[in-house]
Amino acid sequence: MPEITRSLLMYRSRRLGEARAAASRAGYRGAMFPWQSGSDGREETQAANLNPRSQRWVEDNSYLQRHVGSAVAYNVWQYFQVTRDLEFLHSHGAELILDIARFWSSFATFDPTRGRYEIRGVVGPDEFHDAYPGSSAPGIDNNAYTNLMAVWVMCRALEVLELLSKMRRAELITRLGLTADELARWRELSRKMYIPFHDQGIISQFEGYEQLRELDWQTYRARYGNIQRLDLILEAEHDSANHYKLSKQADVLMLFYLFSAEELGGLFARLGYPFERETIPRNVAYYAPRASYGSTLCRVAHAWVLARSDRPRAMDFFVEALQSDVGDVQQGTTAEGIHLGAMAGTVDLVQRVSTGIEVSGDVLKLTPQLPREMKRLDMRIRYRGHALDLRLTRDTLTVSGAEGTAPAFTLSVDGEVSQFDCGSTRVFHLKAE
Repeated sequence: MPEITRSLLMYRSRRLGEARAAASRAGYRGAMFPWQSGSDGREETQAANLNPRSQRWVEDNSYLQRHVGSAVAYNVWQYFQVTRDLEFLHSHGAELILDIARFWSSFATFDPTRGRYEIRGVVGPDEFHDAYPGSSAPGIDNNAYTNLMAVWVMCRALEVLELLSKMRRAELITRLGLTADELARWRELSRKMYIPFHDQGIISQFEGYEQLRELDWQTYRARYGNIQRLDLILEAEHDSANHYKLSKQADVLMLFYLFSAEELGGLFARLGYPFERETIPRNVAYYAPRASYGSTLCRVAHAWVLARSDRPRAMDFFVEALQSDVGDVQQGTTAEGIHLGAMAGTVDLVQRVSTGIEVSGDVLKLTPQLPREMKRLDMRIRYRGHALDLRLTRDTLTVSGAEGTAPAFTLSVDGEVSQFDCGSTRVFHLKAE
């Protein structure tokens, strides 16, 4: 439903002025989007939360989740890749991506000893870690997810400039005051961002993560049963999640949720870091046991990253995500409002995991693998003006296009590449598992 996606992105576009004002007030350039907001685009994240276990008010630093801007840019780019809506890119999308790249450029600082750029004082998607042990200053440094997403945004910003018409490109460069030096800094940042590692290829959730203590998970599960909100449990014990190698949701694994292995390999190669074939399973094995699954969204992400390597466990996470509100898995939060992101995520899992759908460049790629628990999947997608009906069984994938005037596109199914025209039907025989 690309019209709905476009309307949601227009919400961000209409609030670009407030995001710019927020960045300026904080001493940065570009657009700094709020972590929590409503009608007018202002930051509305609460200053403190009440811990019902301890009855103490706890400072809320989640507004430091600056990666929300990267999510906006990611969504703009995904929408453009699927629709090729050049009008939206010219009128709204390009400006959003460029101003988010400008924010990251002004937010990052150069460390001459490392010869790399850093992003300091943020909170990652994990949310449990909002400061270093013993520190009075909020935020952690070089969150891997945040840093790599910033690199991705700057790569896309440079690409967007090339996609614009000469007239629109010149207009935006003039109106935004983009200089050759600033664009050169984006290129340098996208090649010299620091990503922390430890233990021979484990991507560190953030700098210093490996120095934290291990948690006695067995003891806490025996004592409390449900430990999804370990942050509240530890605070009630006059302790802090900041001391331990744990997470509400392992944000390193979010990289594997958003990007294919090929895309990630390209980003790491651009930065001069190794990215071996075993990087993804090694990191999944490391972080999955250290997550408390305190977010409904993390079940979606974990089901995704395990879908091809541990399908029974992936299906367990999928079923839990389906039950988020029906079963009120967080024991009381559904009364405050439904988890719409988890609902959408379960639909996305069925669609994307089963079909292996991906848009790469100008190619619609499908790598189907129907879960054993499903006999057949029928779905309709829209891609660059085409309405496509997909029917996936254990042995075949049938792609049927409605009549229309959209130009032919390049379709790849299990690596078999062909041109697909409006009104045509193709049946692909799938490789045996």
